[in-house]
This record gives sequence, structure tokens and C-alpha cells, in this order.
Amino acid sequence: MQDSDSPNASIALLVDADNAPSSKIDFIISELASHGVVNIRKAYGNWKKKGLAGWEKVLHEYAIQPVQHFDIVKGKNATDMALLIEAMDILYTKDVQTFCLVSSDCDFTPLCLRLRAEGKRVIGFGSRKTPEPFVNSCTHFLYLDEKTRTKKTASQKSNSTNELKGNSKLMNTLRTAVQAVQDEDGWARLGPVGSHINNQGPFDHRTYGYRKLSDLFAAIDLFEVKTRKDGERTTFLVRVKKGAARKSGGARA
Repeated sequence: MQDSDSPNASIALLVDADNAPSSKIDFIISELASHGVVNIRKAYGNWKKKGLAGWEKVLHEYAIQPVQHFDIVKGKNATDMALLIEAMDILYTKDVQTFCLVSSDCDFTPLCLRLRAEGKRVIGFGSRKTPEPFVNSCTHFLYLDEKTRTKKTASQKSNSTNELKGNSKLMNTLRTAVQAVQDEDGWARLGPVGSHINNQGPFDHRTYGYRKLSDLFAAIDLFEVKTRKDGERTTFLVRVKKGAARKSGGARA
């Protein structure tokens, strides 16, 4: 069995076409390429619906197999159950390390929890309106309706920094991750810090407008960031500034 972090790790992509935008499929496939190989690609829906026309146009281009399920009762569809059954079949019959669920429907929360209980990585894609239980049940979750971010002015960066510091959940996540792997001087290598953050729950620094985790830490004046040369390799280090815990103690979620 391959490790889920292997570049050749097998991924199953399962799309709830009724609750996912076809225009984002290129982003989804590109993102998954950094986690492994998407060997199973299926999209579920009632393909007689005009609303799925957008998906029909990209199915062949991205080698996605459409799975037809008629609406059993008006206003209801069998797509969710079909996707769930397929996921469980794959879990027990295929050597798949990562499941990707594309949907904004919280009905898939129990499925995510079961897959993770079996040691599988679950990557979710959905809109900003996706309920928190589904988001939190995934190993990673990426939002599909993020607006393209342009260059920020110095003023905008300052406001963004204040917003970050006012997010108590984010600050606690970052601070505890640093403290968990820090050395005697309080410095922690960014790699282990990132791993600790991901182990706590779904997290993506791009959600906050920063391309790199190091950029996110550098934007918050409660942390210090520096680099260290190890031969030709550059290592990022971060630590909590002295007194930072007291300064951020009154932050709101």
C-alpha cells in the first residue's frame, strides 16, 4: 500500500455535480496533482437536467465518468446516496489513499468521518456556504468561490493583519503549533509547524490571502520569522514573540 503523501498515491475524485461548479474543475485537478494521481474520476447527477450542461462539456476533456441517477421523488435526488455507496465500495475494494469530495452538501459529513476513521485522507472542495461540520470533517478543504486576489496596498495589508489577529481560532492554531515543535529558544521549523496545523484540522493559508505559510506568519506581528541556510537549502523558522500570548488573549473569533 502506498503512502498518502507519495506523488504516485491513488486518488478517487467523486463529484456531486448538483452541488459543484463545473468551471472550477481545472483548479480541482491541478490541486489534486500535488497529492497524487487521480485514477478514479466520477461525477454523479441526473444528466437530463439542464443545470448540468456545464459539466457535460468538461467530462470528456478531464476523463470524468458520468454516473446517471434519476430523481426518485420530485425535489429529491439519489445522487448523494449513490456517491456514498460508491465511496464505500472504493474504500473496501480499491487501493486508494485519498478521497476527494466535490460538494457543498453537509450530508457527506458522516462519510468523511468514516473515511478518516479508516485512515484515509479526505480533501473537500466546495463553496463558502458549505456548513462547518462538512468542512471540519475533511482533512483539507478548499473553497471554490475565492475571488482572485490582486496586489494589496500597504493600508489593506495592515487591515488584513488586524483581522488575522482578531481571529482567535486562527491565532490559537498557529501559536499552539509553533509551541508544540519549538526548540529551547522557542524557534520552530516551518515544516513540522505546518504538519502540526494540518493534523489539527482542515487548514489552507491561501484562504487568508497568502501564497505561503511563511507569508502568513510574517504578516502577524505576534510572530518572528527568519531563515537559516543548511548548505544550499533554506529553512524557515518561526517563534512566538515574548508577551504575544498576553497581547492576543482578548482576540475574538
